[in-house]
Amino acid sequence: MSERVEKQYALIDGILKVTNYVTFLILLIACMGLLGLSMLFARHRTKEIGIRKVLGSSVLGILSLLSKDFIKLVLIAIFIATPIAWYVMRTWLEDFAYRIDIQWWMFALAGLVALMVALLTVSFQSLKAARMNPVKSLRSD
Repeated sequence: MSERVEKQYALIDGILKVTNYVTFLILLIACMGLLGLSMLFARHRTKEIGIRKVLGSSVLGILSLLSKDFIKLVLIAIFIATPIAWYVMRTWLEDFAYRIDIQWWMFALAGLVALMVALLTVSFQSLKAARMNPVKSLRSD
C-alpha cells in the first residue's frame, strides 16, 4: 500500500514540475506580448505624448496615461480567471486525504503579483516613451 501511495505522489510531483515549467513559459510569452503591445501603443501615441509633454505633463502623468489601459485589461483577466481557478483547485483538492481550504487572500496575492508583473513589463516601454524628446515626435510629420 505504501508503494502505491508513493507512486501516486511521485506522479503528482512530476505533474507539478511540468506545470511549473509551463507556467514560467506562459508568463514569459505573456510578458513579451505585453511588451510588444505597449511598444505599439507608445508608437501610435507618440504625437499625443509629445504634445502633452510640451503642454507641461509630467513623466508620472504620461506613465499613468499609458499604463491605465493595461491595468484595466489585467483586472478583467483576474476577475475572469479567479472563479475558474477556484473551481479547478477545489475539485482537485477534494481527491486528497489531507487538504487545505482555499482562502480569498491566495487569489488576491496572485492577482497582485500578476498586476505587478504587467506593470513592470509595460512601465519599461512607457518610461522610454515618456522621456523621449517631444521635439522629435512633433517634427516627424
